[in-house]
Amino acid sequence: MLNNSNYAFIFDMDGVLTDNMRFHAESWVELFKDFGLEGLDAERYLVETAGMKGHDVLRYFLDPNISETEANRLTEFKDFLYRVMSRKRITPMPGLHQFLDAADKLDIRLGIGTGAGAKNIDYILGLLTLTGRFQALVDPSQVQQGKPHPDIFLRAAELLKVPPLHCIVFEDALPGVEAARRANMRCVAVTTTNSADAFKNFDNVIAIIDDFTMINPEQLIELIGK
Repeated sequence: MLNNSNYAFIFDMDGVLTDNMRFHAESWVELFKDFGLEGLDAERYLVETAGMKGHDVLRYFLDPNISETEANRLTEFKDFLYRVMSRKRITPMPGLHQFLDAADKLDIRLGIGTGAGAKNIDYILGLLTLTGRFQALVDPSQVQQGKPHPDIFLRAAELLKVPPLHCIVFEDALPGVEAARRANMRCVAVTTTNSADAFKNFDNVIAIIDDFTMINPEQLIELIGK
């Protein structure tokens, strides 16, 4: 008999709890238009930098030497654009609430490990009526390095008091799946941002889903508990 409190589900937020990554992409594109950046559209952002923290996106597309002050200012402005543009478009992933309810009944610990900032976390969890639902919330401000480094997921596991091998990460972005791999965690890949084919080379991916109606917590725990 498995002790499910020794297991944890760690969720990326954007693109996993809600299918909103395109809204982030649209706000980055609008921001970069002011800097005359050509050749950037939502698809390129999603493929190349989805899942990275804002400062790393700015370094990647705009200026590798951008100052911390300027990066903070631009990230805050981008996040404001995102919240204004998306407020009436945020909905939970199909099956999400039922999946979380089932995990709670099994006493599985729940956490979030996201590249989003605190304001966006509060914004999304509030709109999805998930405030207070998770035992650990980890964002980039709490670690040294964002995804694809493992720091965010390792910190979430530490807070949940669950060993990495007993954690399952839910991720839509390739840097996030890589972060889970480096953290020695299995991963469920969600196809909101990338196609199923994009995840096939990751040996830590144990399932690929379109939404949460396709899996149940008990099956996942059995997979990693063997």
